[in-house]
Amino acid sequence: MIKFNSDLEKEIIDYIKKFPESSSKEIYDGLNNIVAYATIKRAIKILLNTNLIATIGNGKATKYTINKGFEIVYPINLETYFEKEIDEREIKEAFNLELIKTILSDVSIFTDNEIVKLSNLQIQFSENISKLSIAEFNREFERLAIDLSWKSSQIEGNTYSLLETERLLKEKETAAGKTKDEAVMLLNHKTALDFILKNSDYINPLAVSRIEDIHSLLIEGLGIDRNIRNRRVGISGTNYRPLDNEFQIKEALHDMCNLINSRENIFEKSFLALVLLSYIQPFSDGNKRTARIISNAILINNKYCPISFRTVDSIDYKKAMLIFYEQNNITPFKKIFIEQFEFAVKTYF
Repeated sequence: MIKFNSDLEKEIIDYIKKFPESSSKEIYDGLNNIVAYATIKRAIKILLNTNLIATIGNGKATKYTINKGFEIVYPINLETYFEKEIDEREIKEAFNLELIKTILSDVSIFTDNEIVKLSNLQIQFSENISKLSIAEFNREFERLAIDLSWKSSQIEGNTYSLLETERLLKEKETAAGKTKDEAVMLLNHKTALDFILKNSDYINPLAVSRIEDIHSLLIEGLGIDRNIRNRRVGISGTNYRPLDNEFQIKEALHDMCNLINSRENIFEKSFLALVLLSYIQPFSDGNKRTARIISNAILINNKYCPISFRTVDSIDYKKAMLIFYEQNNITPFKKIFIEQFEFAVKTYF
């Protein structure tokens, strides 16, 4: 299941698990000098940079231990993971009550290198939009909104093509052979995105009531309950069971809002909204759609480039989400987030 960059990194992790608070020299000796000491130190540096291990002490007294958020960030081999069928996988079936309050509060979502990459892309975006007139910016945002409405709906099973979606959103022309609900789903996305663009500070700070409002825009006319659910909900493709108690769900949402509002890094705020709203599943339907819009609302509010998810494969998106449901691991979804942010910066505006 776990896929490290090298066998040496895995051996170092296994050694530190067995012997916490080990120095680099102790790790070198413990691995029977299988490689040069300098190679051990380079591998340790990689593990530090990827947030898999942490340091205790300084200088020659430095010791290494497994990062508190190890299970959140360790690399997972998706091919191997999904070779097992749903009932064969060892998973965290119940909602992890410690995930939001304790575990994620102490974990850096992105590595230093990832932050540098995302920040440089954001600088490029800022430079790009500084050259645009208001009319040009609005045209580019409309283009992104069409792509996001299409892909977000496609992930949920909508069969409209991108061209059909563009015709619907621009000319209100429905596609032949498609259901009314499919058209409504797409139109609701555009309505929610237009609302966010006009009211960019609506989710700052993030609050449960504001999440409910965005969800209401997305499910208007679809016969979906607007309220926080008070019954069990199942998720296709997994045995993960979200909370089924209304009060616990509301508490989890409040904890999520507090966590997101406490973060300074905008990318972390946006990413946490994307995965945690989906994980909590506060509504009977429309959860992932709401997560994608709230995540983008955070970016837009801070003048960051929004994400359309246009080129992500729907199956890859769902697999990455299942990994988070079942293992609380962010690595596959983080890869999607970074790739799609880069695509958005280089494609729009």
